[in-house]
Formats: sequence, C-alpha cells, structure tokens
Amino acid sequence: MRVRPQRRRNLVVWNQSGGPDRDSCVTRPTRTRRIRRSIRIGMRLTLLGLLPLARAVRSRWKLLLAGTVLTVAGAIIGASTAGSAMLLPGLMLLMAAPLVPGSPGAERAKLERELAGYCTNAQRLDLAATLDRYPDDATREVREILASQAAAAYDSRPRGIGRY
Repeated sequence: MRVRPQRRRNLVVWNQSGGPDRDSCVTRPTRTRRIRRSIRIGMRLTLLGLLPLARAVRSRWKLLLAGTVLTVAGAIIGASTAGSAMLLPGLMLLMAAPLVPGSPGAERAKLERELAGYCTNAQRLDLAATLDRYPDDATREVREILASQAAAAYDSRPRGIGRY
C-alpha cells in the first residue's frame, strides 16, 4: 500500500438565497499567488535594471551624497543667501561626480573577462605575438592577467598517476 498525497480541495456550498453578487465573493485561491509572483518578478527585474547604475555609483557615492544633501537643503531653505550658498556647491558636486574615474578594479575585471575568451594555447600564443609588437610598459597588465590565467589553468588540470 502506498500513501497518496492528499490534495487540498475547496468546498463549494450552494446557497439559493445568494444575491447577484454571490459570484464575486468566491475567489480563486491561485489569484493571490499569481499577484504575489508578478510582484516578485517585477521587483527582481527592477533590481537587475538598477545593478549597472549601482556599479557606476559605487566609486562616486560620497560626491553624490554630499551634492544631493546640499542641493536639497538649498532648495528647502529657499531664495535666501544661505539657500543659494548651499545650492550652488551641491549642484557643482552633482555635476562633477560623473567626471570622477571609476574604480580601477572594475576595469581590470572587465579585461580579465575579455581575456578569458582566449582559452586555447594557440589563441594565447597568437595574442602574445600581437602583444610583442608593443612596448612592455603598455602591455604589462595584459601579460600579467594572461600569466595568472595560465597558471590557474595549469593548477586546475587533473593530475595523472605515474610518468604520464
């Protein structure tokens, strides 16, 4: 004998005295689940859309915060000398924030992802031959990344038993 899973069933009671709104009081139990699921999906899509913005703001958050605080305070105070004394530097900070370079780690990570596409030895040798045409100081970072990826690939290969 097997135990069968019990399914939950809704009990429908027929009532003849129900008025014309009797159908509106009976709701399907899955409708709330669908609404909650659509809200979850919407929140996830919004979060995924804001991730590039968060990456761009990460290295500039101090300037953006100070500029926002000064601009809002200057706008709240109004058209007095104190308001304009806060509003002008706040706007200058907000306009200067995009001019600040991003974090250098982000550029290196992007370069590492691009160089990870060169996965075979032939591709890496072709890239090394191309890099040999340029001075070493211009290609130092690319060569370091390629060397670290080659070492990681060498360390991760399976080891055999014996001489082979």
